[in-house]
Amino acid sequence: MEIKTIARKWGNSIAIILPKTVVDENKISEDEEITIEIKKRPTTGDFFGKFPRKSKKTAQQIKDELRRGWD
Repeated sequence: MEIKTIARKWGNSIAIILPKTVVDENKISEDEEITIEIKKRPTTGDFFGKFPRKSKKTAQQIKDELRRGWD
C-alpha cells in the first residue's frame, strides 16, 4: 500500500500522521510495531552530475555551435 503524507515538526522530532482509512484498512492499533518505507521525491539537484556526458564540449561551446546557424 502506498499513501502520500506530509512530515511535520513535533517537538524536536518529525512525525507523520496515518489517515484513519489506512489505519482501519490495515487494522493498526496503538503501540503496534509497523514498518514504513521512506521514498523521497527527487529534486533537480539530485540529478546534477549523475549522468555521464557524451561530449567533451562545455555547455558554452554547444550553445555557440547551435547559434551559428541562426545568424
